[in-house]
Amino acid sequence: MSTLVIVESPTKARTIRNYLPAGYRVEASMGHVRDLPQSASEIPAAVKGESWAQLGVNVDADFEPVYVVPKDKKKIVTQLKDALKDVDELILATDEDREGESISWHLYQLLKPKVPTKRMVFHEITQEAIKKALKNCRNIDEQLVRAQETRRILDRLVGYTLSPLLWKKIAWGLSAGRVQSVAVRLLVTRERQRRAFHEGTYWDLKASLSKEKTPFGAQLVTLGGTKIANGSDFDATTGEITAGRNVLLLNEEQAVALKERLTGKTWNVNDIEERPVTRKPSPPFTTSTLQQESNRKLRLSARDTMRVAQNLYEQGYITYMRTDSVHLSDQAIAAARSCVEKLYGQQYLSPQPRQYTTKSKGAQEAHEAIRPAGSSFRTPQETGLGGRELAVYDLIWKRTVACQMADSRQTQITVQLQVEDAGFRSSGKRIDFPGYLRAYVEGSDDPEAALEDQEVILPNLKVGDHPNCTDLEAVGHETQPPARYTEATLVKTLESEGIGRPSTYASIIGTIIDKGYAHLVTNALIPTFTAFAVTDLLEKHFPDIVDPSFTSKMEQTLDDIATGEAKWLPYLQKFYLGEKGLETLVKERESQIDATKARTVELENLDAKVRIGKYGPYIEVENGEGVITASIPKDLTPADLDPKQVEVLLRQKITGPDQVGRHPETGEPIYVKIGAYGPYVQLGDKTDENPKPKQASLLKGVTPETVTLEMAVGLLALPRTLGVHPATGGKIQASLGRFGPYVVHDQGKEGKDYRSLKAADNVLTISLERALELLSEPKKGRSSTNSKSKAALRELGTHPEDGETINIYDGPYGPYIKYGKTNVSIPEGQTVEDVTLAAALNLLAAKTSTGKSTRKTSKSTTSKSKSTAKSSTTAAKKKGTEG
Repeated sequence: MSTLVIVESPTKARTIRNYLPAGYRVEASMGHVRDLPQSASEIPAAVKGESWAQLGVNVDADFEPVYVVPKDKKKIVTQLKDALKDVDELILATDEDREGESISWHLYQLLKPKVPTKRMVFHEITQEAIKKALKNCRNIDEQLVRAQETRRILDRLVGYTLSPLLWKKIAWGLSAGRVQSVAVRLLVTRERQRRAFHEGTYWDLKASLSKEKTPFGAQLVTLGGTKIANGSDFDATTGEITAGRNVLLLNEEQAVALKERLTGKTWNVNDIEERPVTRKPSPPFTTSTLQQESNRKLRLSARDTMRVAQNLYEQGYITYMRTDSVHLSDQAIAAARSCVEKLYGQQYLSPQPRQYTTKSKGAQEAHEAIRPAGSSFRTPQETGLGGRELAVYDLIWKRTVACQMADSRQTQITVQLQVEDAGFRSSGKRIDFPGYLRAYVEGSDDPEAALEDQEVILPNLKVGDHPNCTDLEAVGHETQPPARYTEATLVKTLESEGIGRPSTYASIIGTIIDKGYAHLVTNALIPTFTAFAVTDLLEKHFPDIVDPSFTSKMEQTLDDIATGEAKWLPYLQKFYLGEKGLETLVKERESQIDATKARTVELENLDAKVRIGKYGPYIEVENGEGVITASIPKDLTPADLDPKQVEVLLRQKITGPDQVGRHPETGEPIYVKIGAYGPYVQLGDKTDENPKPKQASLLKGVTPETVTLEMAVGLLALPRTLGVHPATGGKIQASLGRFGPYVVHDQGKEGKDYRSLKAADNVLTISLERALELLSEPKKGRSSTNSKSKAALRELGTHPEDGETINIYDGPYGPYIKYGKTNVSIPEGQTVEDVTLAAALNLLAAKTSTGKSTRKTSKSTTSKSKSTAKSSTTAAKKKGTEG
């Protein structure tokens, strides 16, 4: 008997083939094969004239969805149908979560098999797991399918109803989403708090002490029996001490005077407290906690973490990576305990096997936590993995093994010291037994180093001792505004609030960044002015959509639909068509929303208006002569836009740009200006004869106020020719690019070899010798370090414009060319060896131009018909729906 097995990806298919007996054929569906129409061109002709066609959901007929096979999936569907003709049985082996169930259902509906059909599920791809799954096949779970379909329809209704409104009232291309908009509001709310924040200043004393040549530190905590104020005592909105706090606030003068008074006085140990502390290991990873820890430790985005984890799962290294459960099977517990005994010894094993339970009611995405696959765990070194895949596997392995290790036993030591009327405190920590910390320390890459860092050793002190004070320092402090969200803290907040599904957080955060609602800067998510405008509009007119508690209740209802506790149709009818339903509200409010006001961001303590324009945000003020506008630089955040910044931006519009001097050779004026991409210098005036005067961005860390004439002349002279390479005779230059300063070696036909400058190098003064030193170092291409953990299949060279590496990688859907953030598949019929650098450049250029023309087309189509409601929040690519 022959059997066709269908999975989602080629990688998963290749791995599963190894564990199936003869007679089984495994094919990939490449994710979803059917979905709601994504554009007007995909809407079937039969329904194109219907009022609801733009939604792809017939809201007048029990919310019946219109499913279409996208163009890029038609060939795959044909291939699957052909494969089905020659077999006696069909097994649908898509992922075990709701979306995997939905994909299997869609495949069944499309293929219409005439042979017996089974649904096979497993949460790891190992020989044992596949054999077991084959014996325990079941039918498609219609209830799970209905729950996922309801979720998909709900996301479409929100996205395709609100997004066109945002296009009309604020700017083209914006999107709203059931979970996305709440996440954006969280970012905006935090940025508002940062704007409202008032800094507070306080002083204290820091002492350096020693006892029997062992140094330790202490901090002032009381004076005359009154607690000394610290950062927690301040009101963030006033910068003053919070009302009702009985604390003493020291200024600099008082702190210095106290230091002088206490210098040379006798110190006395008044009290010593030793408190034993036991710390237990964290549970194994869920989707959410893996994303958080990967972001903290590895600086990987949620999206990149899930891509890597997907690859690890499909290759059989880890169990299924979309899960809310912290439960471990008996097999996994045994494997983890075996690792502990073998690597760390019996004393590091927890006395009893640890089993973890999930607190969240909605936890049902999979049967187990994320862990190494199999009945015995391969150590990271045994896997043969590299790069990101090794780093993520190492994280999962350590967390899983650590959860079966003994508790960490520590002693917290607090020493109270007195010198005259001043009370000081010294805190220490002793790790009596590291336990699980030998394997895993949250937030640290190296457990052994972290153990040393965690210990704070104090000398052997006793009450009545008189330690020696070697130094006393008055220290000033400033209170800090609330920290911006990182991907890790945003994921944690969304999960704790019950908003969305952890399996969709990666795509949601990706959409927020892609749509221009936030910039990711040094791991912080900084909301843009556009995010403020969209959030303002939704808060005023559709408050439920951005209300965390409303969204959380909606999530609970969707979970209830999955278990049969709630009915899907009445819920959709009330949400969309009810008296206070979304469609009703949009029709009511559209005429009430003034587009000019919607594009205006009102910021406290700012007289200037911030508006969202076609080319980005700008400020607008009125003076006696009319309205003056100025673009807001992309790196200027909403929290940092204050009256002083507004004055700087407007000054060059009112009085003209600042002139730093005249070029010593040409005599032309050199100006310092501020544009959309930040400050820059310009040589000469813009005229009809000179429409594009030479410009150069300022170096990182240089402000317009600190630009000198010599610096400006140097920047305008870039690129600088430093000399020739002694080996090739090729020219070597230093210049500035979009990734910062660099040196480049022109190798003629071999192309150009680039290296970024180090922090200590200056592009204006770097020597030929230093450039040669940098060029001799191994190249660290951005593509290889930031995008793929695997080695490139083939390195084609560098892009002639910016030196970015162009490589070929093996992806889940076959080999592809990667340049920066642009990926393009290798044309059908060509091999990796066939592709040249020139061919790759042509393919990349074609993709870029296609992307631009597509956007224009969709925009013009929208002006004719509203049915192009193309919202990324509701894109139904694999794992791409909101919740």
